Amino acid sequence: MSVPEAHSLPAGATPCRLDEVFLEDAARTYVMAVLNVTPDSFSDGGQYFSPEAALDRAVRVAHEGADILDIGAESSRPGSQRLSVEEECRRLFPLVEQVAENVKIPLSIDTYKAEIATMALNAGASIVNDITALRGDPKMAEVVAESGCVLVLMHMLGTPATMQINPVYESVVDDLCAFFEERISYAESFGINRIMIDPGIGFGKTVEHNVEIIRNLKVFRTFGKPVLIGVSRKSFIGSVLGLPVQERLEGTAAAVTVSILNGANVVRVHDVREMVRVARMTDALAGRGCQREV
Repeated sequence: MSVPEAHSLPAGATPCRLDEVFLEDAARTYVMAVLNVTPDSFSDGGQYFSPEAALDRAVRVAHEGADILDIGAESSRPGSQRLSVEEECRRLFPLVEQVAENVKIPLSIDTYKAEIATMALNAGASIVNDITALRGDPKMAEVVAESGCVLVLMHMLGTPATMQINPVYESVVDDLCAFFEERISYAESFGINRIMIDPGIGFGKTVEHNVEIIRNLKVFRTFGKPVLIGVSRKSFIGSVLGLPVQERLEGTAAAVTVSILNGANVVRVHDVREMVRVARMTDALAGRGCQREV
């Protein structure tokens, strides 16, 4: 694998310190860049499947202003199937070590498997992004607790293979609140205290469910945890605008803006340069602590 030059932050940028995200009055919105090391993700499947392309992507998004890099090797698109530990490991390692050596922003591992999380944390990751919210592997809570890393608890109805088959809620916002109350309590029972929550846009939700969640995002701030949201290029944008996945930049920008205004602390995105600008401008207009002149 050819290794790019180690990344140094752009002039005027400040490194992301994860503890800052957990301050009650966080200074700004944080941008999490997506890096899918998969051949079949819904948005960029195959584009960064080779180790060389993945490492280049990691260095590039850090230079574009990403605060966090989220690396995943198993697609969670609707209808996708579970990946074996062996195959997930083959895709991720030694890539994670290479990224940790060359990119000086916090690394997140997008996995629900305790064995993969352990390897990634040992390789330099500091966040576990678990789409099953600790339900996918009974050993995951212990791994997170022992490491002291940040944990993302995401809501998903069913599994990726089944989640979009007629998702139904009594009240989507109330149901998600009940879910997070139980999952946060479970995580905290293991001594895990640095927790973010993600309502799981597109993970077992209709267009109407997704829109209602974004409109009511402030409700999730009542848990006292940072709210992470992933709206980037999602199918609900395509449904509203009638556009394919590669033409959803403007729709993503609108969804990111409204999410920030409604309380999102971290936005997970594919188009990093553009969404960093959207986040900075939205923060400035909303009066959130902006460290740059506008």
